[in-house]
Amino acid sequence: MVCVNQTTHPRRDDLRSEARLVRGALHRLRQDLIVDAFAFRPMLPLDDARVSGWAWLPQRLRRYVRWAPHLALGGITAFVFLVIVTQTAGHGPIGSFIAVVYCFLTAMPIALTLFRPIGAFWISAGALLFAMMGSGLAGAGRGWFDISLAAHLAVMALVVLRTRPRLALEMWLLTMAGTGVLTLLMPRAVSDVAPFAVMSVFVLVPAAAIRAWREERQNVVETRTATAEERSRRTLLEERALIARELHDVVAHHMSVIAIQAEAAPYRVKDTPPELATSFSTIRENAVAALTELRRILGVVRSEDPDAFADADPEAPQPTLASLDALLESVRSAGLEVEAVITGAARPLPQGVELSAYRIVQEALSNTLRHAPGAEARVEISYVLGGLGLRIVNGAPSRLAKPSPGAGHGVLGMRERVQMLGGEITADRTEDGGFEVAAFIPVPATPGAKGETAG
Repeated sequence: MVCVNQTTHPRRDDLRSEARLVRGALHRLRQDLIVDAFAFRPMLPLDDARVSGWAWLPQRLRRYVRWAPHLALGGITAFVFLVIVTQTAGHGPIGSFIAVVYCFLTAMPIALTLFRPIGAFWISAGALLFAMMGSGLAGAGRGWFDISLAAHLAVMALVVLRTRPRLALEMWLLTMAGTGVLTLLMPRAVSDVAPFAVMSVFVLVPAAAIRAWREERQNVVETRTATAEERSRRTLLEERALIARELHDVVAHHMSVIAIQAEAAPYRVKDTPPELATSFSTIRENAVAALTELRRILGVVRSEDPDAFADADPEAPQPTLASLDALLESVRSAGLEVEAVITGAARPLPQGVELSAYRIVQEALSNTLRHAPGAEARVEISYVLGGLGLRIVNGAPSRLAKPSPGAGHGVLGMRERVQMLGGEITADRTEDGGFEVAAFIPVPATPGAKGETAG
């Protein structure tokens, strides 16, 4: 047997790792500065959050605040152009031609960063190299190169602020490499590159830090927004699950009564015709099937924890407006002064309406206890033609409220209940610092609706 001794070569592995790092860096450089370098990436106007800080301006001027960065860069471009024209004036035809090209290449990239930031960097870099080569021919000397350095530094900072932080290092390396090579090839050219390299670091590093901070703040805002939306969606689903369970109790009771009566009906009639017995049997089968389907749908809309909203006694009947006195006594014992006013002729309502009305009053009074300690509350129930009106209002709190551990979506649940029944609800603060919940639940004035309640 021949044993092959496999040995590792750390140096070779290090070289491969370094080669991969270099290839990765070159690939990122190509993706950042070469691929779609002149793609159209317009800078959007300022959003409402930033414009709100300029409320002290007149209304006519405030509309132009959104375009303040665009106007500022346009003004800077015009200023740089005028400075360059002044520096290059008085030269011969060739010098004038070079001056025109130089003005265009140096000033235009500043404004171009608003629309094509990567392309503006390449044009500005070309203008910088052009200034190094053409300064002696045009006779402008050091002034050309100084202006080009300042303009190119401004362009790089703007590109970093508009794109991503890592471009600061990439653009700096490319600029230093290009100017260094040209300095070696043209020793007589203006070559004050070292001070520019140091100065650009002190400009690009803060620009990259600002850009990174803005991206992080944007990510935090997006995360908070997504979290709030997810919490709201989950609360809505949980509230719907609670409503579904309560409606199941309401509907299941009536369907069970129908099934039992249909099963017992043939025995109450002597010599029941076979057709009638078959009809009652069909009614019972349909009622049982409806109960099964209702339980199946309830299992779909419930949350992962089916007992999350179970009452202490799940077999207890669901509360109605007849249980309102007990609810009021409960909140009074908790320290809330509450007054109940009932207008109109009280009449039996569909059990779903009774249950939803009770839950709305319960949630509104619970919110008063949590968020308005020491305030007085008033509950108004109006039996009107065509529906039921509810109004729960409380005054301003007399002391600070303790932090509440609740999810803060009680109003969302009330709104869901009312909308499910085709009603309308408003919930907002009052002028005296209190809170008011007003809802109207329509109730069809038909004998069928009343008969269902009685059954």
